[in-house]
Amino acid sequence: MSIANERRAIEEALDNYRERLDVITDEAFVQTPPDGGWSFAEVYSHILQATLGSSIALERCIHNNCEPTKKGTTLVGKILLLFGRFPRANAPAVVNQKMPAVKITKEEAKNLIIKCRKRMEAISPLVPAANKTSRYKHPRLGMLNAGQWFKFIRIHLQHHLKQLDRVKRKLSQR
Repeated sequence: MSIANERRAIEEALDNYRERLDVITDEAFVQTPPDGGWSFAEVYSHILQATLGSSIALERCIHNNCEPTKKGTTLVGKILLLFGRFPRANAPAVVNQKMPAVKITKEEAKNLIIKCRKRMEAISPLVPAANKTSRYKHPRLGMLNAGQWFKFIRIHLQHHLKQLDRVKRKLSQR
């Protein structure tokens, strides 16, 4: 997929996150599903904080502000980037420690979406010229270059849209 197509897919995902906020009630947004798992608020917190964090790693690659390495992606990273989707799995413990999912408000979610969108607008034109050997470590996927970080952002955003569908189903079964 080209950078332009990745960018469009990221924009579509962010649009989808924003549109969903209009139909989720304030009460449902913070409600924990009956069998546990994340609330809508926690999913939004995780995905938007992770997108911002990934954009920082992406920017480091763009500006060649990374430790030099010959290391590449892990096997999981290769598979994820090849197929463009996540297996259903929990976030690595290091991610949960660094950016714990918290219950945010819908207004905070809207503001984070705007912030993510602005970051993507600013960074995406710089991705094609980035040095492919400038890599920054992802906790599970290994050493990713700018293009791989950009693709990861898209895959991760799309993955958690499916999680929002699962939360909705769980809450409607009450």
